[in-house]
Amino acid sequence: MTARREIEAITQRIRERSKPARGPYLERVAQAASRTANRAVLSCANLAHGFAVCSPSEKVALGGDRVPNLGIITSYNDMLSAHQPFETFPNQIKDAAHEVGGIAQVAGAVPAMCDGVTQGQPGMELSLFSRDVIAMSTAIGLTHNMFDAAVYLGVCDKIVPGLVIGAFTFGHLPAVFIPAGPMTTGISNDEKARVRQLFAEGKVGRAELLESESKSYHGPGTCTFYGTANSNQMLMEIMGLHTPGASFVNPNTPLREALTREAAKRALAITALGNEYIPVGRMIDERSIVNGVVGLHATGGSTNHTMHLVAMAAAAGIRLTWQDISDLSDIVPLLARVYPNGLADVNHFQAAGGLGFLIRELLDGGYLHEDVQTIWGEGLRPYTVEAKLAADGSVMREPAPAISGDEKVLAPLPKAFQPTGGLKMLTGNLGHAVIKVSAVKPERRVIEAPAVVLDSQQALNDLFKAGLLNKDFVAVLRYQGPKANGMPELHKLTTVLGVLQDRGHRVALVTDGRMSGASGKVPAAIHVTPEALEGGPIGKVRDGDIIRVDAITGTLEVLISQAELAARSVPTVDLSENDFGFGRELFTGFRQLAGRADNGGSVFST
Repeated sequence: MTARREIEAITQRIRERSKPARGPYLERVAQAASRTANRAVLSCANLAHGFAVCSPSEKVALGGDRVPNLGIITSYNDMLSAHQPFETFPNQIKDAAHEVGGIAQVAGAVPAMCDGVTQGQPGMELSLFSRDVIAMSTAIGLTHNMFDAAVYLGVCDKIVPGLVIGAFTFGHLPAVFIPAGPMTTGISNDEKARVRQLFAEGKVGRAELLESESKSYHGPGTCTFYGTANSNQMLMEIMGLHTPGASFVNPNTPLREALTREAAKRALAITALGNEYIPVGRMIDERSIVNGVVGLHATGGSTNHTMHLVAMAAAAGIRLTWQDISDLSDIVPLLARVYPNGLADVNHFQAAGGLGFLIRELLDGGYLHEDVQTIWGEGLRPYTVEAKLAADGSVMREPAPAISGDEKVLAPLPKAFQPTGGLKMLTGNLGHAVIKVSAVKPERRVIEAPAVVLDSQQALNDLFKAGLLNKDFVAVLRYQGPKANGMPELHKLTTVLGVLQDRGHRVALVTDGRMSGASGKVPAAIHVTPEALEGGPIGKVRDGDIIRVDAITGTLEVLISQAELAARSVPTVDLSENDFGFGRELFTGFRQLAGRADNGGSVFST
């Protein structure tokens, strides 16, 4: 089945735009593949260093060029719940490799920071840049040229996009992504948000807040709301980089281990040494990227991916734009309601039918390209399944349920929650921005109110505590872009704005910073581009200016004349506090090199 004409037209537009970069990229992939892995070109001294700690039999195997060697890139650490399960994965992968006559080595590790820990802290200013550090760390791990394929162990916000950029840079190698899965369900996300608002209003203390948070984030695995981490897993599956049905199986279960072992064997099966060579640089093409964007819209996924997908695509020579993302949003219906877009968590989504159900609905409706290459082979239809544990401990797959287990969480196409996607692009005299509308009630999607201009999150919280925000207003938070301070997420604003909205005020946020996949019920025009530090119009807004945020027509305006706006200057703000502490001094070069949000916010040229 082919995709709808509108989907095909956007894909073709991306394909034509990408030709100047995609052609040379594919030539580089072909050249690298023609040199083989590899070890055949290494000197004896090179090889001796590369397998010094291996067993005698492994040294003999690696000394030739017919036994596949699997590189493991891991984001393991034991502080963060999403990454702690990866501790045992390398041994599982090595055992699985030996079972099929291959070898596996940990090629390298990448940093994995948690935005949940650094929210509102100086370390959050390194978060976006960590994606590019992860990409470079991946390259360092694979640059030894010892490997025939690679598996990537990553879950959370910047980790998976960074790994993807690294994988695409080594596009001649097959790439299989292996998730760890979400933690089991704790208290409801809605209850967690309620306690946060009570704390902000001074109605409960820190002890009650910590107890609530600890009941929500309570064990190994990904946070269960549908933020960037779980959006990452959806993307890897719908783009064909996971094995079918792998995304949302809980850690430390027999099925999770079976899926991990299967993924390792699959990676070894698709190397150039076999008969089914699937290099990731050729496998992923414009159709795969469009499928990822469609999945993002259909699930109401993370706003971070309006930057990450652009950067990921660019690493494979594909030029994706915000306009492409916006046009796809106008076409693709919203089929999932997972917090913050609803009350359910990702475990409920999985129980209702999960990605197998969603992918089948989108394929049958013509919203996805079915004729793509995946790590599983030709076509996306094999991903319309549910993975289960067979009696012998291996993975078996059954067709996804014909009927959703809960249509309040996962809807069939005829009962879509809304006819358009969860994300919307805004344009106007303040520049370009992104808004997540799937969690915003329709009556809140147009806000017109006076501006309250701020240069920090703390400034808003101080005004709130002083009782000065009991009114309709648009918070305009500037100097939060990539060049200014690394573009941190701004979730210290979420609770305060939510309280004010619940009190009946019409409020919104406009910022050149980020809010991520946890963007919720308050309308937020984020990623405003160009940023204030680059002279963007957001820096020219003054207190009291009337701002209109219109997520229906897709506009973002300050309601003054163009002549007056042009005559205003952007004030100089002292940003020196962003330059030092918590490692920020090491990232001065990153801030200087960072690109615009609509180009991926990357330090790499795009």
